[in-house]
Amino acid sequence: MLSTPIKTFDLDALARAARALVVVCAVTLAGCSGMGQKDDDQGRDTDRALGMNQQPQWLEEAETEREPQDIWERMRNGFKLQDEIGVNPRIERQRLWYVSKPSFLESASERGSLYIHYVVERLEERNMPLELALLPVVESAYNPFAYSRSHAVGIWQFIPSTGRYFNLRQTNWYDGRRDITASTNAALNYLERLHEMFNGDWLLALAAYNAGEGTVSRAIERNQKLGLPTDYWNLPLPKETQDYVPKLLALSQLVMAPEAYGVNLDPIANEPYFEVVEVKQQRLDLSQVAELADMEADEMYQLNPAFKKRITMDGPQHLLVPTEKAELLTANLALMKPQELVDWQQYRVRNGDSLHGIANRYHVTVKTLKEINGLSGNHLRVGQQLSIPVEPGLKPGQPLFQNVASAPAPAPTRSHKVKSGDNLWSIAREYKVNVQDIKRWNQLKGNHLKAGQVLKLQGGALQVASASQGSTSKGKDRESVTYYKVKRGDSLYLIAKRFNVEMKHLQRWNPRSGTGLKPGQTLTVYLP
Repeated sequence: MLSTPIKTFDLDALARAARALVVVCAVTLAGCSGMGQKDDDQGRDTDRALGMNQQPQWLEEAETEREPQDIWERMRNGFKLQDEIGVNPRIERQRLWYVSKPSFLESASERGSLYIHYVVERLEERNMPLELALLPVVESAYNPFAYSRSHAVGIWQFIPSTGRYFNLRQTNWYDGRRDITASTNAALNYLERLHEMFNGDWLLALAAYNAGEGTVSRAIERNQKLGLPTDYWNLPLPKETQDYVPKLLALSQLVMAPEAYGVNLDPIANEPYFEVVEVKQQRLDLSQVAELADMEADEMYQLNPAFKKRITMDGPQHLLVPTEKAELLTANLALMKPQELVDWQQYRVRNGDSLHGIANRYHVTVKTLKEINGLSGNHLRVGQQLSIPVEPGLKPGQPLFQNVASAPAPAPTRSHKVKSGDNLWSIAREYKVNVQDIKRWNQLKGNHLKAGQVLKLQGGALQVASASQGSTSKGKDRESVTYYKVKRGDSLYLIAKRFNVEMKHLQRWNPRSGTGLKPGQTLTVYLP
């Protein structure tokens, strides 16, 4: 009689054990199948194995939450100073000014589109109000080349002394106040320090950023002695500083609700515009780097404005490059040969020197010398130092390097007797020299020539076609040459595209074009 109940108990226990074993196996299998997945995926696989695949609603909502696609939307989500606005005539006055100047906002937005994502990221890392990303609009309209009467420079407008205090180097070649990443981090360090100094009051910190902490502190002490309020709105500050904070808050209102104020904010993608590319090479020409990255030289300079002479000297060993160009540039820099680099020689001006003479002696253009050395005119003073580009490894007496093409050794002085039908253009092409040089060598004021006239010709010429194009005869080159008169709005990039030639070749054929063009200027183009 006792045997039956015992057997039944054993069968029941066995059934329960079997069910438990199934569950354990299911859990184990789910865990094994999810070994290569994230923890979240492992949890879902286990739930499915146990028949518990229903997710809480809050989890579904969290999964569907997306990152803002537009940087303006991201900024709105991080605004923290909106409670400071209220109904304030000082803010309203600045807001009306911005609304009445749509071109100002458009140009500032266009320039800022290169840098604003970086600024927002750094602010978020420090948990600072994202309204501060609009401060460079107030300071410089996001122009990295902005220069004020007080010698403030860059998008954050550091004066020399404050820049040095925050470790922004300033030399003849490099100015850290114009460095986008260095100046941004210095500005945020300064703002954080001011925020702490003024007991967590951002408006006072901003006022001090504009007028200096001493000015704001003295205004606070004055009001304290008179028993007056010591908040920003009641301080006796300079007129510029009284308008400074209202400008920022007015801008934040326009960004918060552009439609309400009839403002059109062009979308800016909420993604990095540039990447930092490390460079091992010293003294790179930014126009040369732009070619390696397959981008326009002007954009390269906009991203790296701290290199004042467009040469990577005295600054950090990295460059900012559009994200889509970073990989290409890194690969091409790795392939660069030492002879393709730019080196520099310092030349001290002697009595009797002239820009034309020095340029002719060292086979560079006057325009190149003036651009590199920041000269606005042709006047030189004895003892003045000039920086001249050279080929690496060459001794001081050897021919120097032209920044758009390698110049051959100079040829002996020659002469040309003008024949019927000759003109300056044809003679320049024949001897591969520049028309302006012929006019200078012969002191010609116009373009008119007489048959039988003897012209003096100096120096060698730049190669017309690069090795990559293959060797072509002089006759073929002459047949395919054409001339183009520069129009307003033209750039080397657009002209090269129009004639289906490479921009580096266009620069090589027109070494005097430098990096800028002037309407009416004539360019030589060799058609493919």
